[in-house]
Amino acid sequence: MPMLPAVTVVILNWNGKDFLAQFLPSLLASTYPNMHVLVVDNGSLDHSLAFMASEYPTIEVLALDKNYGFTTGNNKALPHVKTPYYVLLNNDLEVSPGWLEPLVERMESDPKIAAVQPKLLSFQHRDQFEYAGAAGGYIDVLGYPFTRGRIFDTSEIDSGQYESTHPLLWTTGACMLVRKEVTDRIGLFEDRFFAHMEEIDFCWRANNYGYKVVYEPRSVAWHLGGGTLPKSSPRKTYLNAHNSIACLLKNFPASQVWYKFYFRLCLDGVWAAKAILGGDFQTVWAIIKAHYAIFFAFGYWMRARRKTYKELGRIPKPQAGYYPKSIVWQYFIKGKRKFSDLPDVK
Repeated sequence: MPMLPAVTVVILNWNGKDFLAQFLPSLLASTYPNMHVLVVDNGSLDHSLAFMASEYPTIEVLALDKNYGFTTGNNKALPHVKTPYYVLLNNDLEVSPGWLEPLVERMESDPKIAAVQPKLLSFQHRDQFEYAGAAGGYIDVLGYPFTRGRIFDTSEIDSGQYESTHPLLWTTGACMLVRKEVTDRIGLFEDRFFAHMEEIDFCWRANNYGYKVVYEPRSVAWHLGGGTLPKSSPRKTYLNAHNSIACLLKNFPASQVWYKFYFRLCLDGVWAAKAILGGDFQTVWAIIKAHYAIFFAFGYWMRARRKTYKELGRIPKPQAGYYPKSIVWQYFIKGKRKFSDLPDVK
């Protein structure tokens, strides 16, 4: 029997000692025979390093000097990876024993696959799809991300409706197997994102370069979520507003990007107005700061866009995982709460 390809599981940790204690045992119970684990500590102050040295002395640890966020923290770690594949795995995620074999099998089936994600369920509600990735990621006509199994705040119960592999626009950064040669070609994560939506930008870029990203339902994981930044955090609001627009600017084709950028700014204005009516001025300020940061660094985003143009000659229209209607309209106006309810979805 040929040896299975080596895989490095990269776990980025920041003040997550309790998560490491809770979730590392499930990872170490994995049945995949050629797996290496690398814990990257982002300047934790909660004795995470002492815990790893005491409880898991054989696991490789890369200690960074401060919190670089998800993007730069991983970017500093990934050059240390020498295996053909690596997994980005959140420190608050439980995996099933045989989770890795189906992901690798799917990756090995097609050299054009850049990334694969498992079925991602909620750790608290184990039969419910989890917010961060569910059954794989889509974007709508204006670049809003959503998933098969979760649209905005509505998560579906897993009743076997997403049991086939499926091409996507993006896979979740909570648990994704990545082909290392793809990152060697198209680059790593966007440093200016810090955290949130960096996997969308990366996978969208991979799609633009002609690679595929897919969902593999035979692999299952359960995500706690919100361990680093809670959903209500103004910092998370800022990152989501800022990074989503930056993804749009970098990755939509020239014939579409400018009018979509305009509509996104208008819809963010509606979001801010709703927050004002609800007395949520932290959200309003986060949106304002996000827009200011986009315009302040506009030249940077255009240079990032031109880099893709220089290498490819064009930015193609998104294909897999692209929904040609507005998910905002479908969800909030027409009441479409499930992925299967959406008209014209593929």
